Amino acid sequence: MPLTLDQLNAASPAGFVALLDGTYEHSPWIAERAAARRPFATLAQLKRALVEVVREAGRDAQLQLIRAHPELAGKAMVARALTAESTNEQGQAGLTQCTPEEFETLQRLNAEYSAKFGFPFILAVRGPRGTGLGKAEIIATFARRLDNPPDVELAEALRQIHRIAEIRLNDKFGIEPALGHLVWDWAERLAEHSEPDYAERGELTVTYLTDAHRACAQRIAHWMKADCGFDEVEIDAVGNVVGRYHPSPGASTRYLLTGSHYDTVRNGGKYDGRLGIFVPMACVRELSRQGRRLPYGLEVVAFSEEEGQRYKAVFLGSGALVGQFDMRWLDQADADGITMREAMQHAGLCIDDIPKLRRDPERYLGFVEVHIEQGPVLNELDLPLGVVTSINGGVRYVGEILGMASHAGTTPMGLRRDAAVAVAELALFLEKRAAAVPDLVGTMGILEVPNGSINVVPGRCRFSLDIRATTDPVRDDCAAEVLAELGRICQRRGLRYRIEQTMRAAAAPSDPTWQRRWEQAVQALGLPVHRMPSGAGHDAMKLHEILPQAMLFLRGQNAGISHNPLESITSDDADLCVRAFQHLLDHLCAELS
Repeated sequence: MPLTLDQLNAASPAGFVALLDGTYEHSPWIAERAAARRPFATLAQLKRALVEVVREAGRDAQLQLIRAHPELAGKAMVARALTAESTNEQGQAGLTQCTPEEFETLQRLNAEYSAKFGFPFILAVRGPRGTGLGKAEIIATFARRLDNPPDVELAEALRQIHRIAEIRLNDKFGIEPALGHLVWDWAERLAEHSEPDYAERGELTVTYLTDAHRACAQRIAHWMKADCGFDEVEIDAVGNVVGRYHPSPGASTRYLLTGSHYDTVRNGGKYDGRLGIFVPMACVRELSRQGRRLPYGLEVVAFSEEEGQRYKAVFLGSGALVGQFDMRWLDQADADGITMREAMQHAGLCIDDIPKLRRDPERYLGFVEVHIEQGPVLNELDLPLGVVTSINGGVRYVGEILGMASHAGTTPMGLRRDAAVAVAELALFLEKRAAAVPDLVGTMGILEVPNGSINVVPGRCRFSLDIRATTDPVRDDCAAEVLAELGRICQRRGLRYRIEQTMRAAAAPSDPTWQRRWEQAVQALGLPVHRMPSGAGHDAMKLHEILPQAMLFLRGQNAGISHNPLESITSDDADLCVRAFQHLLDHLCAELS
């Protein structure tokens, strides 16, 4: 019989430990310490308590926990001395049936890893969906993580141990994160569509109105209608996929608006944007299957463009909903000379209908968006969900410092006019200035010496500035000081400079009421509320201009990396995200009743 929380909560301390035996490899002390934190109202709360015990235990105990685990395809497996849990997991991943070449590779990696870190390589080989990784993926992950610094790898080993424990707890409780699997599977299937050349290399690239982009739109529309039970589904005049689930008869005619984008950066990940489409789709699917209507409608929009990859137009999909589609964009040409107008006509979109897409705020309750975090914070905290307090406002510049190119061997240090050193000095000032203020970040993503040579003092250096903060005044104060320092550096060094602002976007603080609703949803799952700003831009920034908005972040795996093929989530985290969305919908029903 599956284990229940009632059993755990009622058990003696020794009984509690016995019931959780095998969750953490040869480490009953974790359950012993967690027993005092009862009662647990949800499985997520239990999992979090176990994580907190390990986080609070100190480095020596954490190393002891890591070293309690066997190597992958190591001596214990060969000797058949693994625990039943490890035997099952390594068997599911095919590690008990390695070819001689695979076995030799794993033994070499085990030896290199142990020599570098002093503990065994830990990987949840049942993977993000819980159904098992392939041997090639395991070996590639092993080789990649060998390059990690020791402190980074120790933290990653602990995260993998918690993932192993999570899967084992699911088995004990007879739990399947079915809604998370649904979201995960949709993301995998949508990722089958990628553009030529990229697809052949196994890379995901979906830019505005390409064949892959239009195929994604058709598939999302099909799932909305056939699988989820939306009442209306359409692809609108800019390629947004819009699904509407009507309110109960006689109720309010207002809708809750939600969604995110389905385009990607080049060689991007499977969850950026798309997660925010699939999570509310899963909610509508459950409502439809239950025959349940809400006292308000749900409108889910899969925005056609947010990334600005094919044309120099960002937030094209969400911008159209707030009446900010710039018709001059239609004359922009892509790298192949195809204008946006031609692309839209080829896709069968009705350009004349674009102005009609603007939403009337009076018809909507607000806008909420779910998104993968795209950063390392939740991953570092071992938290699956975070509540967004504000989307940072940003300003960008491109600039160039001009000095004098001269011979590296014959120009004395005191007589140089080195443009690159001046840019380096500015970069250090930006780093120090941004680090002095919470939630302020500054980046120089471009530092380039045109036609640079190893034996020439740089006479020109191009650079970029990207400054973001939760409020516009904090951002603008930093930008002003950085530009002033640029002038001082150039004056002191006898240099000239050019600087041009290329982007300015206002901060979008979350609406307090909607943020509180997300917080209540996270608490209902038994999880602590972590409030955090978003450093990345989102479609919610545009809807913020006409509607109250708030966002929920989902933890990313692999140190939270995004815009990258390593972008990943677990189906357990996705399941929590769906359930948080369901709680938000239910809380809203109670408020409106």
